[in-house]
Amino acid sequence: MTKNGRPRSDALVFFGATGDLAYKKIFPALQAMAGRGRLDFPVVGVARSGWSREQFVAHARASVTEYGGLVEASFAHLASHLRYVDGDYNDPATFAALRRELAGAERPISYLAIPPSLFPVVVGNLRDAGCTENGRVILEKPFGRDLASARDLNRILHEALPEESIFRIDHYLGKEAVQNILYFRFAN
Repeated sequence: MTKNGRPRSDALVFFGATGDLAYKKIFPALQAMAGRGRLDFPVVGVARSGWSREQFVAHARASVTEYGGLVEASFAHLASHLRYVDGDYNDPATFAALRRELAGAERPISYLAIPPSLFPVVVGNLRDAGCTENGRVILEKPFGRDLASARDLNRILHEALPEESIFRIDHYLGKEAVQNILYFRFAN
């Protein structure tokens, strides 16, 4: 159970799994979770790179080696949980393959580390494949280009998920304020 009393997610799906954000941040964080014994669920990467699972795992190894320091035991645990779906985000077959990889997962969380222009199509295909029922979605990067596109994206999200299952993150929007916390703490 989570702090709010809702059951915790039982699988992590991340779109953009072969991209820069995954390489620099997500894989090192997942290895750290594995090292702390907190990675007890499948992790499914989704991208359109033409890779096999073995290539995906090699990419994850390179990532943690470069950006976090490879810890063999932790990485081995992470690798045992890694799965990979290669496909086009516009193709329903990609999401059918994702659904098969999630066999047994009832509450997947999908992390969208992809261009914002792809959010609507991915969320719609997640919904159509049955991956949003009891699921959650995390959107990374700007939420719309302007007020109208933000409202449109919000409408699409609410067609697939209740508000409490949608998490919007813009790691640049709050970056300066977070960095200034230390200044305010020690200046006062």
